[in-house]
Amino acid sequence: MTIDDAHVVPASDASAEQAALPASCRVLGTSRPTPDSTIRFLVAIPQGPAFNGRFVQVGNGGFAGRIREGSILGMLSAGNAAAGTDGGHSSPDGSDATWALGHPEKVVDFGHRALKETTDAARAIVLAYTGKAPSRSYFFGCSDGGREALMEAQRYPDDFDGIVAIAPANNWTNVFFGGVWAQQALHRDAAHYLSLPKLQVLQAAARKACAASDGVIDNPLDCRFDPAVVLCNGAENDDCLTAAQVETARAIYAGPKNSRTGEPIVAGYEPGYEAEPGSWQQWITGQTADDRSAEWTKFASTFFSNVVFDDPQYDFMELDFDADLTATQAKVSSILDASDPDLSRFRRRGGKLIQVHGWADPAIPPRNSIRYFESVRAKMGDTADFYRLFMVPGMLHCLGGPGPDDPRAVNPRAIEAAMVDWVEGAKVPDELLASTGTNASGATPATRLLCPHPLMAQWDGKGDRGRAESYACVAP
Repeated sequence: MTIDDAHVVPASDASAEQAALPASCRVLGTSRPTPDSTIRFLVAIPQGPAFNGRFVQVGNGGFAGRIREGSILGMLSAGNAAAGTDGGHSSPDGSDATWALGHPEKVVDFGHRALKETTDAARAIVLAYTGKAPSRSYFFGCSDGGREALMEAQRYPDDFDGIVAIAPANNWTNVFFGGVWAQQALHRDAAHYLSLPKLQVLQAAARKACAASDGVIDNPLDCRFDPAVVLCNGAENDDCLTAAQVETARAIYAGPKNSRTGEPIVAGYEPGYEAEPGSWQQWITGQTADDRSAEWTKFASTFFSNVVFDDPQYDFMELDFDADLTATQAKVSSILDASDPDLSRFRRRGGKLIQVHGWADPAIPPRNSIRYFESVRAKMGDTADFYRLFMVPGMLHCLGGPGPDDPRAVNPRAIEAAMVDWVEGAKVPDELLASTGTNASGATPATRLLCPHPLMAQWDGKGDRGRAESYACVAP
């Protein structure tokens, strides 16, 4: 490890974008565990009595590639020391994996080694600067950061007391096959593409079939929506779907299957939020049939070209869902996937894990989180003493949703507070609250009760449907 820069930054006043920050020591360093490794990290430590003794490490997004300085500094406002890494390479927007071509050690750095190098370096720096090791350590991450969070619990269970994994792309390999599955369904020919008007038709029909009065599908597990209900009866128009378009929608909802065995590879996407801003057009379909800017088009192309097949010209439209799945898993699953259901070491050392996933997520299939949670329960029995999963109706990827004012999401600070209370105050998170915009009158901010899976929020039959206190957590 080398220290590239260390300096003290004076306290700052609050601004429209950022809370007030205490004076802090900020250390930029580099770790080179192999000759081909260049892992950059940033550590920030509040000065003097502003430091509460806690250490927080923040996760990345996409393919990482930059230090998330804003997230790190955001932790300072609460008095935490904080750190983050670029994952061992440079990629300004996180959607590029060309750094991996011909660099297998950088793939390992991205997969997990950069996390461990950063943790160990940051804890040593905190100790050297303050004279004390952190009293408690936490990891917070969403998407790839959620994968990193679960990787920490599985691979490095002694490093963190509390871990929050939001919308984790933990089953990394298979999730990428899901992204390609949707692209192949959409772009096999122009007739199978789903334009925005078609997405609007699907969304309206799904909500009519499954949503409550506020337009939110409370329990997608009970939703039985078949896009054939909007099949055109006669000439095609923007109010219906053709047979080819119905086929595409069914494929995206169902998710990929092994082409030889028929076994599911990863879950599909949920109906009811297809046309929301930040949903399918951004992640899956793009703006037009010729548009290749959808997030999954970019992510899948660079992953299979540069990480898996070492061929910059590789066309993922040719991907095979049997032989290529086996080859990809053999090459990178042990490095990138965080799917081990055995969390016994993490549990034994007293670690706590909160996982959160939005039911409207267009990036990481929501049921992916349920499948991992159930795999842990199948391996370890009841996990309520250390591991809770909360599914959020209407929440998109990491945050946000269709609410008219506030996003349909759990405030990240509220999740962090719940984790600290669980670790340090033994207050078990039996529920969380989400904001859902405004109620029918438009006057009072609404709240939604979130229950640990598999419990569901049930209305009491008489209270305000827009208030969390009108609900209770019950078994489905």
